[in-house]
Amino acid sequence: MLEIIEEHAPGLGQKKFFGGDKIGMVDLALGQLAHWMGAIEEVTGVQIMEAGKFPRLEPWMKNFKEDPVIKENLPEFKDMIAAMKRRRETLLASK
Repeated sequence: MLEIIEEHAPGLGQKKFFGGDKIGMVDLALGQLAHWMGAIEEVTGVQIMEAGKFPRLEPWMKNFKEDPVIKENLPEFKDMIAAMKRRRETLLASK
C-alpha cells in the first residue's frame, strides 16, 4: 500500500500535503498512518518505513504530525504502544 501511495499519489513530494500547503481530506484519511506507523513498528519489531525507501511519503508524514492542530490532538505514543500491545496479544491469543 505504501509503495502504491509513494508512486501514484498526485502532488505528493511537490507540496507540504497531498493537496497543497493545507491539510485536506486525503491527508486526514491517511493521517492515522503517519502517527501509528512508529507504534506498529515498535510492537511488531518489523521496520516498515526504511530510511530512504519512501522519499515522498516520509516528509509528508513528518509535516502532518508537526502541524499544530494535528500535533495537539495526537494520542501519547506510550498510550498507543500499550493499546497496540493489548490488541496484538488479543489477536495472537485468538489463533
